[in-house]
Amino acid sequence: MTKHPQCRSGRRAFTLMEVLLVLVILVVIASFAFTALGPVRKQANVKAARTQIGVFESALGLYQVNIGDYPATDQGLESLREAPSDLVDPDAWLGPYLQKPVPKDPWGQPYQYEYPGTHDENMPDIWSMGPDMVDGTDDDVGNWVDEE
Repeated sequence: MTKHPQCRSGRRAFTLMEVLLVLVILVVIASFAFTALGPVRKQANVKAARTQIGVFESALGLYQVNIGDYPATDQGLESLREAPSDLVDPDAWLGPYLQKPVPKDPWGQPYQYEYPGTHDENMPDIWSMGPDMVDGTDDDVGNWVDEE
């Protein structure tokens, strides 16, 4: 007669309740982590937008040296990639001044451009509408100095 192997004594499987409790604890810990990362992500996006705006300013500086003025508002940042059709001296355009197409801001929206600028009429205004994607709000990220 063969004996049936007995279950190991002293060991038992986890109950469904124990497994669910562990899952709930993991979800709570994960939610704390994601909540803590929210402000960090926002700061990283703002810094990325400021950095990209700085790249635009550098390229616009080269454009201004070659052409003698900044692109008009209707010419926009695309004039850093392709010569505007209404240039007085098309041979003065020595671009492209950006190696890649004009990117979107970190929130997936196009960067805004205005020349002459509202904040300094001798310089163009370049800005992102920020996380709320609404123009003219406190979270806009621009190349001007905030007056506080």
